[in-house]
Amino acid sequence: MASAERTIDRAGLESVGGGVPGHDDIEVGNSAYPMVLVQIPMYNEKEVYQLSIGAACGLSWPSDRVIIQVLDDSTDPAIKSLVELECQRWASKGINIKYEIRDNRKGYKAGALREGMKHSYVKLCDYVAIFDADFQPEPDFLWRSIPFLVHNPEIALVQARWKFVNSDECLMTRMQEMSLDYHFTVEQEVGSATYAFFGFNGTAGVWRISALNEAGGWKDRTTVEDMDLAVRASLKGWKFVYVGDLKVKNELPSTFTAYRYQQHRWSCGPANLFKKMAIEIFKNKKVSLWKKCYVIYSFFFVRKIVAHLVTFVFYCVVLPSTVMFPEVSVPKWGSVYIPSIVTLLNAVGTPRSIHLLIFWILFENVMALHRTKATLMGLLEIGRVNEWVVTEKLGDKAKLPAKATKKPRIRIGERLHLLELCTGAYLFFCGCYDLGSGKNRYYIFLYLQSFAFFIAGFGYVGTFVPNS
Repeated sequence: MASAERTIDRAGLESVGGGVPGHDDIEVGNSAYPMVLVQIPMYNEKEVYQLSIGAACGLSWPSDRVIIQVLDDSTDPAIKSLVELECQRWASKGINIKYEIRDNRKGYKAGALREGMKHSYVKLCDYVAIFDADFQPEPDFLWRSIPFLVHNPEIALVQARWKFVNSDECLMTRMQEMSLDYHFTVEQEVGSATYAFFGFNGTAGVWRISALNEAGGWKDRTTVEDMDLAVRASLKGWKFVYVGDLKVKNELPSTFTAYRYQQHRWSCGPANLFKKMAIEIFKNKKVSLWKKCYVIYSFFFVRKIVAHLVTFVFYCVVLPSTVMFPEVSVPKWGSVYIPSIVTLLNAVGTPRSIHLLIFWILFENVMALHRTKATLMGLLEIGRVNEWVVTEKLGDKAKLPAKATKKPRIRIGERLHLLELCTGAYLFFCGCYDLGSGKNRYYIFLYLQSFAFFIAGFGYVGTFVPNS
């Protein structure tokens, strides 16, 4: 953990309940504990709903000071019934659990969370913990997170780290682990330590409800409602804390289709939000100039826009094109040395996968095409800018051996990705041209990168799950 803003007593975190005022006052009783709302938004989560509800109901906190709220937007009646029965089962054990549904899915996850906050019993709560349907917090999660908010009235959000339960499922999940470990180890940690600001990850976090309301609550104007809320709360002067040693188990998308949908949302949404909020951030009077520069330049412009565009344009367009134009040359420091150093620094967060560095580079370059397309959609507000597809979770289904179906039916449109195939063909052509001319000797990289695009273009990435 690293943050200059933290004033919480460490001893209060290490002993159960010791960080909560009034813990030792027997006469006061449980009323001294803050009231906590735990929200679990879900949508047709057949494979994981029992895990998430069970983990939330297993949180160690005075039973009369916590409310579990299951926000079910499921459209499948069978799944809806299963979720409701699971809630009733826990209610029969004395758990204060609420099963909430609505008539439509307006606003998707943001809409569900917004509707959930409108119920009368929420007015009794001081804090709200949010967990997506595949997240499984440890029983001591609230004991380790709530004291930060209790002892620091200027803090609005406590964000925990994600712990991936299926990172070893396939090569694609290993690649995701490397990227996300860098995000948590470096980006979130640095944002918390220097400016007390970072993007809320949408789950595994606890919000101060008063701060959430002051920021304007949940909005569905982009596909990153979590980041939207975090930026608005920060502009109100609220601070955030990232707790790196507080980890919550969750599942990485292991099918290529699910991962593409997730990356589209994570790339398109921030670009669209930047377009809508850049001027508002610049004109804000409540935060320092340095913090505004950090949010506009580093958080949004560099990490959410430039990083995707430069990765794809430089490695998959500019560098390959130089083999056909002898008069154009890229210096070694720009094509090899600096990119290699940056790549090694990015991979340092996952030392166990350092031997997969080459695969990770090739895979990230392939995904840079998809992210660049989504980023441009967000900036220009065209195409699928507001598309919100729930990331498919497999739960225990992913552990089952894939068995061939009697009549496998694979639609070409579901497996082929034309942009990736066209890019792969272009890189392969450039590699052949370079091999023939012998000028730059880029052909080794070009061939490897083209094969990576072909593999992704034909859909041979990730886990294959047999149709039920």
